[in-house]
Amino acid sequence: MNNVYVLKMGGRLLQDQAALDALLAVCAELKQKHPLVLVHGGGDQVDQWLAKFGFTTEKIDGQRVSPAEQMPVITGALDGAVNAEMVSRATLAGLKPVGLNLAAGGSLSFDVNTRLGAVGIAKPNDGTLVNSLLAQGFTPVFSSIGIGQQGQLLNVNADIAAAAICQLVQGQLILLTDVPGILDAQMQLIPTLTAEAADQLVQAGVIKGGMKVKLDAALETAAALKRTIIVAGWQDPDNLLKLMRNEPVGTCIQY
Repeated sequence: MNNVYVLKMGGRLLQDQAALDALLAVCAELKQKHPLVLVHGGGDQVDQWLAKFGFTTEKIDGQRVSPAEQMPVITGALDGAVNAEMVSRATLAGLKPVGLNLAAGGSLSFDVNTRLGAVGIAKPNDGTLVNSLLAQGFTPVFSSIGIGQQGQLLNVNADIAAAAICQLVQGQLILLTDVPGILDAQMQLIPTLTAEAADQLVQAGVIKGGMKVKLDAALETAAALKRTIIVAGWQDPDNLLKLMRNEPVGTCIQY
């Protein structure tokens, strides 16, 4: 099997159907040469759903606090509405999508980050289902919902989920974000980033919150797979085709 591309989608992209459709059209072109796995978050949708049900939202270090009593709502948003919409649009793009949560087929296993409530820390576990789907030409579309050892629903940061899926299939991880990549203190794109340079930016407070979560997931995956990881903006779908041609895109995280 050719190198599998694992794309994490989230942010405003999932609220912009035209942008999503444009990106999925490029994904269909990409899939002609590489098997494809899509992993999505949906923080804005979760915020909207929680507000409708009278819940407030809290984040610590860029990650959502997810009390157990909120999990039916969070799951409904991510594993229900957003995943179904992703499958719908991917179907129209000809991607043959299969909607899944992270625990499907035992794909990932989860520890619980009790500091954040019902939040899962995802680890690669069993690639049988995903690899079988890829071999048959399907595109797995994972929501960022997991299931704990006691059967409890868990919210998983989508960047961390995508990193674990990428390690599962030994693929190429691409974290799509609302900005062109990782930016320096002057808000300029950093083309390449090593672990040492990344640590300096974190210590200086330049990289923080959600971008630090994204960076940590990228660094861990780069080290585990001994390959570079890409953090890039979704606004230019042709970035994916540039990657296929080995042209520089976004920020390249080096191992």
